[in-house]
Amino acid sequence: MTPPSFDVRVVRTRELSPSVRELVFAREDGAVFAFEPGQWVSLVLPVASGEVRRAYSIASSPSSDSSFAVAVTRVENGAGSNLLHELLPGSIVRAVGPQGFFTRDEASAQPALFIGTGTGIAPLRSMVGGAVGRSSAPLWLLFGGREEHDLLYREELAELAARHPSFRVEETLSRGSLSWAGRRGYVQAHARSLYEALAATTSTPPHVYVCGLERMVGAIRALFRQEMGLPRQLVHSERYD
Repeated sequence: MTPPSFDVRVVRTRELSPSVRELVFAREDGAVFAFEPGQWVSLVLPVASGEVRRAYSIASSPSSDSSFAVAVTRVENGAGSNLLHELLPGSIVRAVGPQGFFTRDEASAQPALFIGTGTGIAPLRSMVGGAVGRSSAPLWLLFGGREEHDLLYREELAELAARHPSFRVEETLSRGSLSWAGRRGYVQAHARSLYEALAATTSTPPHVYVCGLERMVGAIRALFRQEMGLPRQLVHSERYD
């Protein structure tokens, strides 16, 4: 089926990092924006040459209203990202969606390890936000970045983990400062040990949800599918480059 197309208005924005901006949109017609955690939307953006379409994972969890959020990295000479970084509240663009099969049922009782880098946190945030509190299944997040300011939604995720013992956040930096006391290196260096630690807490094999750049996603898939022998149905992935 062709996904629906509709106008959306910018409700509010905020800077998540020096290069990443969150935009919250709401449907102009006021209809509920129904989607599954992990899906994405295409934004149809007016540019000098006509229009461009850019796909963004939905960073918010499903609700009963007309809104949704996306996290946009400003790309040098990127027509779409630069326009989105300059949009003001009240601006209207066209949206198409939701789309995508990288999803997790909010009501799932399966334990899960979420692995993300950069704006790959967006669909994982949607999944976690919709699931925490609904089930006692352990949900662990491994989130990586270069520097500390690259850890998007950091305070929010820490607060969520503090309120829900079943949710755990592990952070790692590839270029952490001398004062950084957390994990170091790429997420690939910590994925196996965290998965094994998570698996030891439950009798049900955990699912893996990974999102980020192709190189990282490919390495994580190879680790779990080829080296560790996890069945295909336990490893879910999406890349954004």
